[in-house]
Amino acid sequence: MLQEIKDGFVRSETNNGVTIIEFYHPQQNSLPSKILAELANTISGVGNEPETKVIVLKSVGDKTFCAGASFDELSQIDNEKDAIEFFSGFANVINAMRRCAKFIIVRVQGKCVGGGVGIAAAADYAIAAEGADIKLSELAVGIGPFVVGPAVERKIGKSSFSQLAIDAFHWRNADWARRKGLYAELHPSIENMDASIEGMVNHLSSSSVEAMKELKKVLWEGTDHWSTLLYDRAKISGRLILTPHSKKAIQAFKEKQSVK
Repeated sequence: MLQEIKDGFVRSETNNGVTIIEFYHPQQNSLPSKILAELANTISGVGNEPETKVIVLKSVGDKTFCAGASFDELSQIDNEKDAIEFFSGFANVINAMRRCAKFIIVRVQGKCVGGGVGIAAAADYAIAAEGADIKLSELAVGIGPFVVGPAVERKIGKSSFSQLAIDAFHWRNADWARRKGLYAELHPSIENMDASIEGMVNHLSSSSVEAMKELKKVLWEGTDHWSTLLYDRAKISGRLILTPHSKKAIQAFKEKQSVK
């Protein structure tokens, strides 16, 4: 248990056709490569289980949904191969979500940064609570939202995506995210959000598995090329993260966080 608290975890549980996948990391639910790999593998595995009819993807706690990439891990990467492998972890999660034959409902209870926005965007249906503000902060550390970009753009359109990608320093509030289409629903409290999620998964768990599978195929039409596109985008991030500009920006961010 103590090791889980230190390193983070991904775990899943299935009841009455509903599988809940939960992830946690002590640094605001950030995503080191270990968590990314476990998330991708768990989503793929659960998606193939006949007892699972619908999936809820959530993080632990009531504040930050996901702080994005682990800066601790990024600061230690010193070669392009490892850098590309790290960013490919985000590609693996997004591709696992889109390929999964089951609908994935993402529960967004708090702030969402970088890769966390990508996970919300890759949801089949995202339900959020007030305070679930978003930011694509990648440009602020010398890269860009290259891997998550296709998922975000698919959900909110190129214009809104470009606003997020270029203005990497300011938050967009949860209502902005709802109006742009990232969140399907926005609730005034976590309690209201959870009640809505419970109602939705109860309905979906009694729906036709085959109909939902076919509908998901239709909703994700035109994304087959992501199998290569997202990894090509990971190469861009992998190259840029090793530049002096990025190294300096990440170190400055870590020093700022340690003062808080």
